[in-house]
Amino acid sequence: MRLPNWVRLPGRTVRVRLTVLYAILFLVSGALLLAIASGVTVHAVSSSAVSPAGGPYPQPGHTDATRIQMLQSLVNHLQSQVAQLQSQVATQPGQNQLGHALFLSSVIALAIMTIASALVGWLIAGRALRPVSQMTAAAQRISEDNLHERLAVTGPRDELKELGDTIDGLLARLEGAFNAQRRFVANASHELRTPLTTMRASLDVALAKPEPAPPQTVALAGRLRAELDKTDALLEAFLVLARAQHRQLPGYTTLPLDYVVTAALAGQAAAIQARNLTVQDTSGPGGAWVTGSQALLSRLVENLIGNAVAHNADGGWIRVTTQTDGDRATLIVENGGQVLEQQQVDELAQPFRRLGADRTGSDEGSGLGLSIVAAIVEAHGGTLDLRARDGGGLHVRVELPFAASPPAGEGGGPA
Repeated sequence: MRLPNWVRLPGRTVRVRLTVLYAILFLVSGALLLAIASGVTVHAVSSSAVSPAGGPYPQPGHTDATRIQMLQSLVNHLQSQVAQLQSQVATQPGQNQLGHALFLSSVIALAIMTIASALVGWLIAGRALRPVSQMTAAAQRISEDNLHERLAVTGPRDELKELGDTIDGLLARLEGAFNAQRRFVANASHELRTPLTTMRASLDVALAKPEPAPPQTVALAGRLRAELDKTDALLEAFLVLARAQHRQLPGYTTLPLDYVVTAALAGQAAAIQARNLTVQDTSGPGGAWVTGSQALLSRLVENLIGNAVAHNADGGWIRVTTQTDGDRATLIVENGGQVLEQQQVDELAQPFRRLGADRTGSDEGSGLGLSIVAAIVEAHGGTLDLRARDGGGLHVRVELPFAASPPAGEGGGPA
């Protein structure tokens, strides 16, 4: 049943619409019942009040004189009845007021019961829609990283149960598709390493022959080796991304973020010096401890530092900060550079998304660096926030669950 246009307000929930429908149905049925009862009562009272009590009526076969006499008698009887009714109305004026009060009380009772029916309808609609709310909450919790979860709707085999089972079947198919995709990336990356190693070994053998190779061959071998190194780095990035998406966390331990930052800056020292960048490391020693895969967390920080170095202006700056905020350990990496648009920055965490060389001053990279960072952060239960700085450059904020530093002598920390 469709509600009237003046009832179906935009933006209202199904529960509200059902409640309004219940109240309207009760109001209409109650008003009809009140009208029928009032009509029957008025008809009964009027019939009993004006109907004559009986008297002689003319019949066929009577003489005219007899008919006149009988009609005169009937008129006298009706006059006496009218006089009696006038006397009753004059002596009992409260009867009309009583009927009016009875009608008003009926209307008030109908209004009260309409409100009560709306409240009861609200409760009934909420109870009827509770399975839908539970399915909605469960579906909102499920993402590509926990597709193994199911709605698991219980209860009788009704339409809601069939809907829940259908959604569970869809989740199962999605889980299979995601797993197949991730297995393909991992397997393909692993299998492609063998021919790359063979090609690199063939180049080494060709250049290691006793007779000197022609200059063109040496130059070609150098270019091929550079491209092989880029391809090998790309495959390594695929493997890291697949491990992070599968939540495979090798080397699980507790370590301080400032140690990982120091190691990453040391690894990028040559590139930082080549571009004459100024690095501000405001990390406090031993402050922000986290628990996770040392290899993946190191890769996370290395990618962020490498991104800040590559997409920067010569003579620019980089600022790195680690801190704790309640139960969260925070890593902030900022760098200068060209002014970026936030709409483009929002897409950098997706694979193979990178800003053009005309915006960043660099065409290096595979476009997987920040997507690997996003996958590692999500695998460790953290959050990643990318912001374009007003003055140019990028602001990256990573939040991970904070872990108390392990007591001395109980392990943990960097290996």
